[in-house]
Amino acid sequence: MTDRPSRRSFIGSAGSLAAVLALPSVRSADVLQAPAIRRAPLAQPVAISSANSLAPVTRTVELVLQGTDTLDAAVEGVKIQELDPKDDSVGYGGLPNADGVVQLDCSCMHGPTRRAGAVGALEGIKTPSEVAMLVLKYTNHIMLVGEGAKRFALSYGFKDEELLTPESRQKWLVWRANRGPEDDWLQVPDKEPMVVRPTGTINLNVVSPSGDISSITTTSGLAWKLPGRVGDSAIVGAGQYTDNEIGAAGSTGRGESNIMVCGGYLTVDGMRRGLKPTDACLETLKRAVAMSPSRLIDEKGRPKFGLTFYAVNKRGEFGAASMYPGRFAVHDGRDARFVDCAYLYERTK
Repeated sequence: MTDRPSRRSFIGSAGSLAAVLALPSVRSADVLQAPAIRRAPLAQPVAISSANSLAPVTRTVELVLQGTDTLDAAVEGVKIQELDPKDDSVGYGGLPNADGVVQLDCSCMHGPTRRAGAVGALEGIKTPSEVAMLVLKYTNHIMLVGEGAKRFALSYGFKDEELLTPESRQKWLVWRANRGPEDDWLQVPDKEPMVVRPTGTINLNVVSPSGDISSITTTSGLAWKLPGRVGDSAIVGAGQYTDNEIGAAGSTGRGESNIMVCGGYLTVDGMRRGLKPTDACLETLKRAVAMSPSRLIDEKGRPKFGLTFYAVNKRGEFGAASMYPGRFAVHDGRDARFVDCAYLYERTK
């Protein structure tokens, strides 16, 4: 037995070597410049909110496109309005209760971790959204209220501040002076306009390019409310709700009517059953009307109150619907704009 190669194997090996040597050389620069594989996003990034939230949806989408967590981004978005003294529906400058005290409500849900946090009747803290998120992150609870919520916030370094601005205080004074002719307050002159009883809130729902979802609702609540009243905004499943496999939804408007139908949850469940976001919102509105007592329904069968739902699904499809014509704010990853809501009833003069 010998180790010497045969003539045939030698020629074959030599031919293979020649073929290899004849191949063009590959430069390292060519390898580095090879085209990257582009993966399509799992979802269209979207933030949808109430009509007073064009800046919040813009900021929220900017952050999620940079890789920020959806709930962190949503909180940073709504904080813009919570800190704006000119927005009397949320946070600093919000309209007070009957005693002239601003009490704030907020709840949030984080889809990826299936956790929630909320605060109710919180006084002296400008950004209840941040406090609700701390309840979610650092406690085994979901909701803290009143003095306990305030002590919790102070323990995390928040400042106890006056939330009533001169403008909000003046509106409260006018309302108080016009409560009734038999009370001890002098009536405001007839030529001075009355202050309507507004219901102001921000609900914001966001989907990231990876398909993660979060929602948050923050408010100063119904103006001139009874002290201690907590509306739907602080209630998980009513003011907002998130299922990371389905979508998110929330509301603005008459909180008591929304609480009666668990509107945030019901809207998300509608999307789970296959409804588009707008259709799910409309279905929940119809349920709210059906659940309303007769004192809240006019002679034509229409509600005497306003209520709007906003929704987005996991693919980034969005929609909103209200009792009467209105609009909402949305950023779809390209630009921020106002969009008309679907609605159940035409307004009457």
